[in-house]
Amino acid sequence: MKAIGVDVGGTFTDLVYCDLASGRVEIHKVSTTPDDPSRGVIQGVIELCAAAGVETGEIDYVFHGTTTATNAVLEHKGVVAGMITNEGFRDIIHIGRHQRVQHYSIRQELPWQDRPLVKRRHRKTVGGRLAPPTGAELEPLDEEAVRRAAEELKAEGVQSVAICFLFSYLNPAHENRAREIVAEIMPDAFVTTSSFVSPQFREFERFTTAALAAFIGPKVRTYIEHLETALKSAGLEGELRIMASNGGVATAGMVSDKPTLTLLSGLAAGVLGGAWIGELAERKRLITFDIGGTSADIGIIVDGVYAETDARSTSIAGFPLLSPMIDIHTIGAGGGSIAHLDRGGAFRVGPKSAGAVPGPAAYGRGGSEPTVTDANLVLGRLDAEDFLGGGMKLDAAGSARVIGELATTLGLGPEEAAEGVLTVINSNMANAIRSRTVQKGIDPRGFALVAFGGAGPLHGAEVAAMLGIGEVIVPPFPGITSAMGLLTTDVKYDATRTQFQVSGAVDLDRLNADLAGMEADLAAQFRADRIETADMEFKRIGDLRYVGQGYELKIPLPAGPIDTEALAGVFDAFHRAHTAEYGHAFAASPIEIVNIKVSGIGRIQKLRELAEPQGTSVAAAKVRTGPCAFRVDGVLATFETAFYHRPLLPVGEAFEGPAIVLQKDSTTVVPPRARAVVDRSGSLIITLGGAA
Repeated sequence: MKAIGVDVGGTFTDLVYCDLASGRVEIHKVSTTPDDPSRGVIQGVIELCAAAGVETGEIDYVFHGTTTATNAVLEHKGVVAGMITNEGFRDIIHIGRHQRVQHYSIRQELPWQDRPLVKRRHRKTVGGRLAPPTGAELEPLDEEAVRRAAEELKAEGVQSVAICFLFSYLNPAHENRAREIVAEIMPDAFVTTSSFVSPQFREFERFTTAALAAFIGPKVRTYIEHLETALKSAGLEGELRIMASNGGVATAGMVSDKPTLTLLSGLAAGVLGGAWIGELAERKRLITFDIGGTSADIGIIVDGVYAETDARSTSIAGFPLLSPMIDIHTIGAGGGSIAHLDRGGAFRVGPKSAGAVPGPAAYGRGGSEPTVTDANLVLGRLDAEDFLGGGMKLDAAGSARVIGELATTLGLGPEEAAEGVLTVINSNMANAIRSRTVQKGIDPRGFALVAFGGAGPLHGAEVAAMLGIGEVIVPPFPGITSAMGLLTTDVKYDATRTQFQVSGAVDLDRLNADLAGMEADLAAQFRADRIETADMEFKRIGDLRYVGQGYELKIPLPAGPIDTEALAGVFDAFHRAHTAEYGHAFAASPIEIVNIKVSGIGRIQKLRELAEPQGTSVAAAKVRTGPCAFRVDGVLATFETAFYHRPLLPVGEAFEGPAIVLQKDSTTVVPPRARAVVDRSGSLIITLGGAA
């Protein structure tokens, strides 16, 4: 099987071709086209196929990580959305839960109030009411009111509608009927329901998730349809699969119907790629560190399993979200991050980025502000003549000019200013990693840092040193690792049902019937995607809490029918998990099963490993030496630094820092007092502190 992985970033679009039968790999990068990302994708795919010597018609699958949904929310550039809900509940998505984002601040921004996904004038209410615990109808749906609401929304220019009724997670009948009516009156609109997007309790979060789907739905659907058409016009008849936030891939049709699946699409691929690299290098505890042109994304891997968000922490741009997601922390820190003085005169780097257009001054496209890339070039850590494997020349004079202007403003020398830019951005990234490790009781010193993305290997060693991490892993193709991560996963869908059953009175028949029903629904979806039964796997999870608690912990549920003995084992596991999370458990307290969930995995052929590198010798790989500036023991000094061509580096022959390793998709910095060696897996392993 021949596949292409495509990851669209803020500055570059990364592509990888792989013949999954032979393991042959070809990589490529093109500039992202922000006005229409699909243009860059098609250009890259055509050029990649030509470089690989394959016809576009030979490609079986195109796996794609997209930031369309992410950017629409982060930049608040969705469509004009409307909502239809129960009488008296028009302001659910405005009131929220009276929780303050910053507990002690009297001046703070509540995203759902400051920039609502659905403006109040576009929220309509109708009669009708369902009631727990079964979703029985108390009051029939007022269908005429739904029609009037739809007519009003249509007249107001609304492009999408979220239908959100109370207790629809127990019974979706009212929402489904309202959706039919709205679709009749607004046939061109994107119409969704909260029970379809996220059938779980917590009305504020469920309504907001549905509102997010309405806000981004038309943009995502248009982009996917446009991309499919463009791929076909380029001769690619293979299937398009889109990376989902849960760590799996989904069909284009599924993503078009459930656009919130892609809110962390491109970011999730990076964590998967980092986990795959760590597995090949036989490392089990990893911090994935993906730096592109605009952002730095951080994930945690323990024993090959990535961390997932929970109901307390799942959000996008401050909006709560009820959707399965890999736990990824993102900050505005990348190669294009702009160094500046804020209004108070403090020196800042990011989050504003020069992006792909105009980009850093080093790109020679009109950039006039100092960026992280410019600082690296001024310090000698980038080769102006060998960027992107020589495919792009850097403007050293342009970088020197903008960093010089910054230096004058700061009253420093150019190298001091450039090194200051890197110190600030590296500190920001180290603090972001601390927020996912130290602040959660995890010691990062027991982990290896997997540094990838176009800028990750430039900064990985210095960030690791700030955290006391002793080992950095740089993948064989660091700039393309997210794209490669797309080729390492399976199709994955999730199903959820709310239970509200308490220990001592659990209806096992209902519990088992709901689990079996969800598995059957997922199996039917997989069969529609032409996945054989033998390639299906199902994992069960329960959201459990002590009665009276506000939030839940995720506890694995056993396969097959659950009896009294198996249920007792689940409750014991909850007590242990509660002790691990909070330091104590309440053995005598009743436990509530809030939600049950099934993750369905449809196994597909994927990238397993890469061929062992065929280098020559460290001496043969050495391209030249040149001056590079590093701060050692608090003193900024210039070191004569060896530059190596990575494809020529042999397996097992170590070399000392300072060193710069050049390759087509990234540049790796090995600082003074560090040692590097190419592992049999193809990764470059950097050991800090000069340790063997």
